[in-house]
Amino acid sequence: MDFGGINPVILLASLMVASTPILLAALGEMVVEKSGVLNLGVEGMMIFGAVCGFIAAVETQSPTLGFIAAAAGGALLSMLFGLLTQIFLTTQVPAGLALTLLGTGLASLLGQNYQGMSPPRMPDMNIPLLENIPVIGPVIFQHDAIVYLSLIMVVAIWAVLKFTRVGLILRAVGENHTAAHALGYKVKAVRFAAIGFGGAMAGLGGAYISLVRVPQWTDGITAGIGWIALAIVVFASWRAGRVLIGAYLFGGITVLQLNLQAAGAKVPVELLSMSPFLATILVLVVISARRHGASNAPAMLGRIFHSS
Repeated sequence: MDFGGINPVILLASLMVASTPILLAALGEMVVEKSGVLNLGVEGMMIFGAVCGFIAAVETQSPTLGFIAAAAGGALLSMLFGLLTQIFLTTQVPAGLALTLLGTGLASLLGQNYQGMSPPRMPDMNIPLLENIPVIGPVIFQHDAIVYLSLIMVVAIWAVLKFTRVGLILRAVGENHTAAHALGYKVKAVRFAAIGFGGAMAGLGGAYISLVRVPQWTDGITAGIGWIALAIVVFASWRAGRVLIGAYLFGGITVLQLNLQAAGAKVPVELLSMSPFLATILVLVVISARRHGASNAPAMLGRIFHSS
């Protein structure tokens, strides 16, 4: 069934693909912020992961190795941020912005000889029996492994933060790092681990763009998705389930505007292209207004820990 040239089944299936890189990056950043660290370098880690994954996949002809390289590249770049903020006690906001500039520059340098190349195709991991269910099957059960991994990570991160000792320590460090240190927890080690995890997740999200969603390498391929991931963490009130909703909301609007352009909608292309970002800003404004100044952010978010 088509609506004005738009097939709703294809639209919904595409929504999951478009939302996956945002979801991965936002989940990683949420964990980082839960530890009390604000890393604005998500965009830089994503695009650096995108180029690392693309190069590895092209050279080895293995998308799996590409994703592994992307996670490693994102984590490695995030360690520079960790070094600056946790060891040299640099202010986190400018350090994050510098990380974005560095990641973008490195990606442009490393990827200049790979433009125009095609990576190996990421195979779908169709789920037997379920994939044959009308409408639901093609929408949910005919995707690649990274889509399912992103959904598993939502549940895993929620469970770890809520029910495990690791999650308790992470949240304690984010809420009061002085008290956590007094209890014997290694605040900087916890934050380094969170920063590395966030970098790996951002790298995976970037690689999903360059290997699956837009299977090629071009400069600026992430197109601001890292900044949207940062906004979604705030929109989600630092909760994994809401991060999923926010990522799918943005991904849905992105896919819809692309389909409207293809269907020849009589709306300026520029307005359609900016609609996902406008929608994200609108949601953030509404959420902020409803809170009346209240915040669910970790109490130590962005603050420097001075160990004695």
